[in-house]
Amino acid sequence: MFGIIGKAGKAVMLAGALILASCSQSPDPQAEPRKDFSIGWSIYAGWMPWPYAQKAGIVKKWADKYGITINVVQVNDYVESINQYTAGKFDGVTVTNMDALTIPAASGKDTSAIVVGDYSNGNDGILLKGADTLAAIKGRQIYLVELSVSHYLLARALQSAGLKATDVKTVNTSDADIVGAFSSPDAQAAVTWNPQLSVMKGQAGAKDVFNSSNIPGEILDLMVVDTATLKANPNLGKALTGIWYETVALMKRNDATGKAARAEMAKLAGSTPESFDSQLSTTFLYTDPKAAVAATTAPALVKTMTLVRDFSFSHGLFKGASSPDAVGIAFPGGKTLGDPARVTLRFDESFMKMAADGKL
Repeated sequence: MFGIIGKAGKAVMLAGALILASCSQSPDPQAEPRKDFSIGWSIYAGWMPWPYAQKAGIVKKWADKYGITINVVQVNDYVESINQYTAGKFDGVTVTNMDALTIPAASGKDTSAIVVGDYSNGNDGILLKGADTLAAIKGRQIYLVELSVSHYLLARALQSAGLKATDVKTVNTSDADIVGAFSSPDAQAAVTWNPQLSVMKGQAGAKDVFNSSNIPGEILDLMVVDTATLKANPNLGKALTGIWYETVALMKRNDATGKAARAEMAKLAGSTPESFDSQLSTTFLYTDPKAAVAATTAPALVKTMTLVRDFSFSHGLFKGASSPDAVGIAFPGGKTLGDPARVTLRFDESFMKMAADGKL
């Protein structure tokens, strides 16, 4: 899939629908008090708490507490899950910070990130054959999913090495094909994410020369919800946040209960417990709501989103925009990037703070 997973060319199709003609959004026809909600998810280690919570009854427990119903729905194609959310088929979806910006937000759908669940801490990486330093990437063809988080990781790596985008040539390769493509003797460099990354590391001569642990906190995995729906139904935000923290506390336990929960998540992801635990080891989960609030309110998040939006704009993901300011991003404390009259992506720490304060 495209998760951390990535973000592929299909994201560009939706980003092309950027709404720049008006500073205000039309009312959401579903932005009214409701009882039934649906949340989309796709397979990735950091998002497996959601389907597990549904199967284990944790979703129902929290939904019942607030007198609502929440249906957690799997979508096999990651980008399609975001497209469906953007089109209004879901009230919320699991998504990375980059894709939340370039698909729903850039398309004019006002979206709130209410749970900052984790960041990639090695789940995305750059592999070279026959070299063990990033400097050796110069002049090589790089296989990757273009205009994805992999592309963003490459851009940050080149920047760190004092290289330019023109110092390499990218070869657009789907996530489904990249393992096979990299196995060719002609393929000498690639950027991808787990589980493909772990498989490709096993190929002869492959070395990890840069990965997401070198840019901690920049590739974030979120639970986002339609802002108007959230405003009309704050209990949805409370329930989702309660579900998340109860479930991740369970999965982090070192006893038999925690092991069984992780094994079930691995099964739901079509993986083995060993492989799933390996992927978790390169995923920094925010199991403590206080830590998540601190990360969401820190100046570092503004810096990260500045990097992400500038990359997205420079690569044409804000179709029709004359500057990266065309899509506004709001942060806790009143800080805004871009046009404050066109804010369509909001980092809302309020529900995580409720969890931290024991008020859910």
